[in-house]
Amino acid sequence: MSDFIGDWHALVVLVIAGVIPNQIWRMLGLWFGGGLDEGSELLVWVRAVATATLAGVIAQILVQPPGALASVPGLLRYGALVVGFMAFMLTRRSILAGVVCGEIVLLAGKWWLG
Repeated sequence: MSDFIGDWHALVVLVIAGVIPNQIWRMLGLWFGGGLDEGSELLVWVRAVATATLAGVIAQILVQPPGALASVPGLLRYGALVVGFMAFMLTRRSILAGVVCGEIVLLAGKWWLG
C-alpha cells in the first residue's frame, strides 16, 4: 500500500496546508452568500471574474504550455480548446462540460499520438 500512496507524511502536509484552509473559505462563502439572490449583480460579477480567470489560465497554457504539456503538439491543444468551447456553448454555457470535454480530447489525442 505504501507504494501506491507514497510518503504518507506528504499527504498529511497536503491536507493540512491545502485542504483545510480552502474549506474554511468555502464555508465562509456559503455562510455569507446563503441569502444572496443568484441573479444579483454581485454574483454576476463574481461569475464573470471566475470565468475570466479560467480563460486567462487556459490562454496561458495554450501559448506557453508548462511541463509535460509542452510535448503536446499545438494543433492538439488548440483542437481541444475548440471542442471544449463547442461543448460549453452546446450545454448552455456549462464551464464544467467545456473543461471536461476539452480534457478528454487532449488526453485521448496525446494517448493516440503516443
